[in-house]
Amino acid sequence: MIKALIQGLSITLKHFFQKPITLRYPQQKRTPYARFRGVQRLEKDPEGRPKCVACNLCATVCPAQAIRIEPAEDEEHRKYPGVFVIDLGRCIFCGLCEQACPKEAIRMTEDYELAVYKKEDMLYDKEHLLR
Repeated sequence: MIKALIQGLSITLKHFFQKPITLRYPQQKRTPYARFRGVQRLEKDPEGRPKCVACNLCATVCPAQAIRIEPAEDEEHRKYPGVFVIDLGRCIFCGLCEQACPKEAIRMTEDYELAVYKKEDMLYDKEHLLR
């Protein structure tokens, strides 16, 4: 019994003098891994318009059905998303939407801070995704 107690205390003392690995979160943020998939973002073309052509491939391939797109058309008959909404409460961050997009209009960022107080704040519309 005393031998087990001494072994336990020796392990405790060994770790007591080591440098802690804890991060002080709000001040120190961890850097995500290279293949980390965070919040989605819509990309813009050089003219400042969204690259998305509202083809609905991302919404079709999404296993959680978290993406809703309603296409619109401008005066030059160019399609663009009139409504583009991602429900992050349903999103499983699989990255299939990014892989399916033929225009590379949707990207997964490294942003991992998603805490909100209301469920309605988890709905990201087109303006929020373009920022």
